[in-house]
Amino acid sequence: MIKEKTQGISFFNKYLSVWILLCMALGILIGKYLPAVSDFFRQFEIANVNIPLAVLIWLMIFPMMLKIDFSSIKQAGKQPKGLILTWIVNWLIKPFTMFGLASLFFYVIFKGYIPSLLAKDYLAGAVLLGAAPCTAMVFVWSNMTNGNAAYTLLQVATNDLIILVAYVPIVALLLGIGGFSIPWLTLILSVVLFIVIPLILASITRTIVVKKKGVDLTLFL
Repeated sequence: MIKEKTQGISFFNKYLSVWILLCMALGILIGKYLPAVSDFFRQFEIANVNIPLAVLIWLMIFPMMLKIDFSSIKQAGKQPKGLILTWIVNWLIKPFTMFGLASLFFYVIFKGYIPSLLAKDYLAGAVLLGAAPCTAMVFVWSNMTNGNAAYTLLQVATNDLIILVAYVPIVALLLGIGGFSIPWLTLILSVVLFIVIPLILASITRTIVVKKKGVDLTLFL
């Protein structure tokens, strides 16, 4: 019998949690002991959206967005149950549970430790994160668990299209419930900078690469 060759988890993926914790610690240390760094980057903001940060995020998510094949959407009707479940969790459950949990911890459990204004800012950040479905890491997790690569592409592609129309209204609703004035320009600009632009660039790049090299999932997964 011929044994199938299995691919192990790469060193980077294996210790992903460690790298995340190190980056968080580094960011906290820079913010505390080198405040001039954050003050410098605040000069490059438009509607409270930091442009250098947007560029860095592009560098992080662009390779992952290259994997998105929007032509796979035509296969959505063949296995709808997984997609429908994903859509329900991402858009009807997760944002609202994030809002509820954040309110519980910031306004109740840690009320004596977090000033009210800071708690409100934390709540806004939780809402912004909770309403955005993960895109990049989905591919990493799918690869780690030997998931169905084609179905992963389909799930990500459909969710990235939904985020274009659902993210801003959901965030605006939750921020309104939380007592915030709705920063419409910031919300719309964030979607354009962090989703629309890199998605369009990645789609164009993928199309060019596929035309020249052909479709090979190993190039993108």
